[in-house]
Amino acid sequence: MNKSAMDPEAIAQTELKDFTNIFSLDGKVAVVTGGSRGLGLHAASGLLQAGCSKVYVTSRKSAACESACVALNALPNKRAGAQAISVPADSAKISGVEGLVNEVSKTTDHVDILFANAGATWGEKFDTHPDSAFAKVMDLNVKSVFNAIRLFAPLLQKNATVESPSRVIVTASIAGLGIGTLGENATFGYSASKAAAIHLTRNLAVELGPRHILCNSIAPGFFPSKMASGLMAMQGGEAKLAKLNPNGRLGKPEDVAAAVVYLSSRASSHVNGSNIVLDGGSLWARGRL
Repeated sequence: MNKSAMDPEAIAQTELKDFTNIFSLDGKVAVVTGGSRGLGLHAASGLLQAGCSKVYVTSRKSAACESACVALNALPNKRAGAQAISVPADSAKISGVEGLVNEVSKTTDHVDILFANAGATWGEKFDTHPDSAFAKVMDLNVKSVFNAIRLFAPLLQKNATVESPSRVIVTASIAGLGIGTLGENATFGYSASKAAAIHLTRNLAVELGPRHILCNSIAPGFFPSKMASGLMAMQGGEAKLAKLNPNGRLGKPEDVAAAVVYLSSRASSHVNGSNIVLDGGSLWARGRL
């Protein structure tokens, strides 16, 4: 056997690589839709703390965007000079998405990360489920996601390369993988929209991969939030749902922040068209697949 092959120094020089700052987002520019609260706000916080220089936070309500950015800009461990920027917009409308892109373009010539997180749900029994509610959920959870990615694509492509691709991350749900809520407060539109969001992301991964834009989705389970609180209460409350989960708890802010940072970083540069489930194993425990 060649002695040099057994030499630790030779092995280090030929096989080991430098993984320094593999999760760093130093200087990156991100846009977070639905970023004023809940999962979007947690993700925006994680992106700033991982090194992003600019994080554009958008949601329909101007006051909520401003409040979120005040809190984000007060974070003590963000990059020097980094800032969260409020850009209110109604992502459910194409005009709102167009306005969002125009506003972002005024202060940056490129975007590295788009977290398409804006979403809505509606609960109603099958026989009286209104057409307008189903349409509203599908419009925001699917069509607006597609429009945001399509219209931000030129900015995402601007600085993207094979070695440093831009990222699109779409918020789906475990409701899009198994059976969602049925009964008096059934969420047919939400479940269908989240399944569509996952498959849309796969299609866009193949379409945009050659443009050096990687597209992946996350599928959260229950995270305490304004949108989920009512549904969790109807299913027995946070304590009961946590106990039923294989890992004994519900989602925490750092869980979603960590997943978004990972999918935005060099660590995931060969991940494209994937869906990361963030539920502690609850979907398997319920036997819904």
